[in-house]
Amino acid sequence: TPGQTSDYLGFDLVMVNNLPEPSVLLADRGYDADRIRKKMEAREVLTQIPMRKSRRMRVGVDHSLYSLRNLVERCFNKLKNARRVATRYDKTAESFLGFIDITSIRLWLRLLST
Repeated sequence: TPGQTSDYLGFDLVMVNNLPEPSVLLADRGYDADRIRKKMEAREVLTQIPMRKSRRMRVGVDHSLYSLRNLVERCFNKLKNARRVATRYDKTAESFLGFIDITSIRLWLRLLST
């Protein structure tokens, strides 16, 4: 979603039923909504979303499981260090995804060499 739009408004576009069924949803506070929690519960998906400060009903989070989200965030950060990915110069989705593949391979090779 654009920067000025709340994250949970784009949730339904990401979690369409044609994706592989997730077993756990790790999300940040922007996705803390009863609607999202109920949809994931109906799909038997464990939700790990920290609660907003304004939430009345308290919901716990498994912090050891939630810490895995940091790995994904760091991966996105490293991918965006590639200027072409961050600014999305490519006109077609195929070439953009191809460059993400190339950048991922470069990151993987760099990790293997250390």
